[in-house]
Amino acid sequence: MSDTNAPEQTSPEGPKAVTQAVKLDKIIMLINPMSGGVGNRAADDARAILDEYDVEADVRVLEGEGFARTIDDAIAERPDALLVLAGDGTARSVATLAGQKDILVATLPGGTMNMLPKALYGTGDWKKALRRTLEEGEPRKVAGGALGDEHFYCAAIMGAPALWAPAREAIRSGKIGKAISQARLAFRRAFSGRIRFDLGKGVEEKAEALVLITPLISKAFDENDPGLEAAIMKTSDTGQALRLAANAVFTDWRNDAAVETHRTRKVRIWGRSRIPAVIDGETVPVGKEGEVRFVEHAFTALALSAEALEDAD
Repeated sequence: MSDTNAPEQTSPEGPKAVTQAVKLDKIIMLINPMSGGVGNRAADDARAILDEYDVEADVRVLEGEGFARTIDDAIAERPDALLVLAGDGTARSVATLAGQKDILVATLPGGTMNMLPKALYGTGDWKKALRRTLEEGEPRKVAGGALGDEHFYCAAIMGAPALWAPAREAIRSGKIGKAISQARLAFRRAFSGRIRFDLGKGVEEKAEALVLITPLISKAFDENDPGLEAAIMKTSDTGQALRLAANAVFTDWRNDAAVETHRTRKVRIWGRSRIPAVIDGETVPVGKEGEVRFVEHAFTALALSAEALEDAD
């Protein structure tokens, strides 16, 4: 019986060619083995895969007190591409830092929700994403948003759905009991107060939730549209609230009739109490008020083209 946890073996057939869409003479891959979707063998497996290709690659483990320094050193070396296999928060941070230095970055799926990796590589399997990146990757400009100092590249959820996100994750993991518990907690808190916002028009509005969706994953706007899709959740009675709660936990709540969408480049939000918020799958502190702005070119990803993504799993 084979050991499914053993590191992958290098192919004896010589190095495979890498993508010709961009120069890839030297790459650095950062790995956080403590992230939920990674594991202790990830660094060895990554080295084995990279050894199959005609590229100079350096794999570095993110750990302990040197975690942030390792990232800073990798960016300072300015490799042709910086690959990161870590949690959702670390992936966002590395993408932001690399974007500031105009370094190509590949955020492989190593987190819990993997919103950004799945949008760029079409899979939650980091090994498959790594191979496809090396073989088919090309530069892809990624727009995003910034909620204060926190950048996001898929969506920022503020209000009720941010409380429902843990319930949906529990369902995906098959933990139905936990999902029910989380849903009950979320519903008790979700409709106790609304958030207030201004979509840059000087008009105050209020709703149960506001979700700002980037062009990368928006179904309403094109990827090249200069702005964020603002999906607004409004309810007028308890019946609508119950329906929205069910849709938020079990399906895509944006399809609900009580949701409307607009385009915006700047949003101000505030509330009577701290606003629940999730950006790219990670809970972040907001406080009682905040501001979101559209970032037209946040970073350049080494990713699959939109056409290649159609064939990805």
